Amino acid sequence: MLVTAGIRAVVTAVLLVVVYYRAPLDGRLDRDVVIWLGVALVALVAALAWQVRMIMASDTPRLRAAQTVATGVPILLLLYAATYAVLSQDTPTCFTQPLDRTGALYYTMTVFTTVGFGDIAPTSGLTRILTMSQMVVGLLAVGVVAKLLLEAVDIAVRRRTGPDR
Repeated sequence: MLVTAGIRAVVTAVLLVVVYYRAPLDGRLDRDVVIWLGVALVALVAALAWQVRMIMASDTPRLRAAQTVATGVPILLLLYAATYAVLSQDTPTCFTQPLDRTGALYYTMTVFTTVGFGDIAPTSGLTRILTMSQMVVGLLAVGVVAKLLLEAVDIAVRRRTGPDR
């Protein structure tokens, strides 16, 4: 079961990256793109809430929580990378250098991991705000979301090993 879950997580991450590279992100930043990215972020939050409920009801809550993290974090990072790629395509001067998809993903990873090499930096107000939001969301993902998932696991384990079982 653990090996299958690991393979599923890797395959999911690879498929998400393929979707990122194949998605139509080459257009201009317009209302439709902003709406699409906003809907995707709301869908991610809704999926996380649903996963918390599924973890609490699961027979293998730890595994389910690990799968949630293994899927949710890449989705979050790829949403930010897609946003940065579209912004850079629309306004190449919004970063210290124009970003293609790989550059946007690289920048997203350096912000998320707090490495921040400094070779790419936001130069516009919008990209600075988005970068700050990614920093905050990253901290929330590591702290609050991890706490929620661990609590859901704890509830599921207690429910399974309660006094009446």
